[in-house]
Amino acid sequence: MAETGTKEPTVIKKYANRRLYHTGTSSYVTLEDLALMVRQGENFVVTDAKSGDDITRSVLTQIIFEQENKGQFLLPITFLRQLIQFYGDNMQSLVPKYLEFSLGQFMTDQQKLRDQFTKGFGGNPFPTNPFVQNPMVAMEEQVRNNMAIFQDAMRAFAPFGAGKSGDAETADAGKKKGK
Repeated sequence: MAETGTKEPTVIKKYANRRLYHTGTSSYVTLEDLALMVRQGENFVVTDAKSGDDITRSVLTQIIFEQENKGQFLLPITFLRQLIQFYGDNMQSLVPKYLEFSLGQFMTDQQKLRDQFTKGFGGNPFPTNPFVQNPMVAMEEQVRNNMAIFQDAMRAFAPFGAGKSGDAETADAGKKKGK
């Protein structure tokens, strides 16, 4: 039984024919329906109907892929390249936590950003008056703060993983031992 105050996630079953079945409403749903559920804050898990495996991550990734293909670009190319670079890297395990933290902070601060947009500019993020502060500055500052936190975290773990300078020192030490 679920803890008091928490709701069990809705189960969505994905069948071999790629159809998605919402067990709560006993109806088939689309990726668009799942995207709407995410926007509305509904918690769900997607399981493979045959094996029972949790495939939520791949379905959510597929939703992002579909949105990007529709021209609703959210992820900059540079970000995607940087993200790909972390796969297989010794810092790979830190990236999800950092992204979760950063987006959580952004979502916490989003109301402040929205208030700045509407209060100062009537919703225009790019004011023509050069004396009015641009709310994009606040967003850029938040991004800089998040990057500083991430870089500090990377430095904190640097002693545990050999960095570029550590590799060179190790190679030099090996050459000296060999002499």
